[in-house]
Formats: sequence, structure tokens, C-alpha cells
Amino acid sequence: MAANDKALARTIERLQNPKPGGKVEAACQFGVDVTLLIEQLKLSPAERADRMHKLAIAAESVRGRAAKTRA
Repeated sequence: MAANDKALARTIERLQNPKPGGKVEAACQFGVDVTLLIEQLKLSPAERADRMHKLAIAAESVRGRAAKTRA
């Protein structure tokens, strides 16, 4: 297992099983969905950027349709 894989595994473990009284536990209690963080961490930076770009395009498309509907 490569060093990056070990670090990712350690991070995922900490997110899934947060320390009592820690910040991750507080975030979970506040309503942060750590499964979404884990999903993103498993992607490469290029894959994350691609997803973000596709989401921005979809949001602009919806925004454009909404503006036409109002006009």
C-alpha cells in the first residue's frame, strides 16, 4: 500500500469513527455528511475538478431556464 493510500485510509477511518469530543464528531452532530467528504477524497484532484465543472454547467443551464421562464 502506497503512502498516499495509507494516509487516505487513515483519514477515512477518522471520519467514520471520530474521536469523542473532537471536531469531526461535532461536525457530524451539526449535520455534516462525512460520507460526501469521503467520496470526494477518493477522487483524484482532476476528477474532483471535472465533477465541479459539470455541476457548474448544470447549474448554469437550470439558471438560464429559470430566467427564461420569468421573462
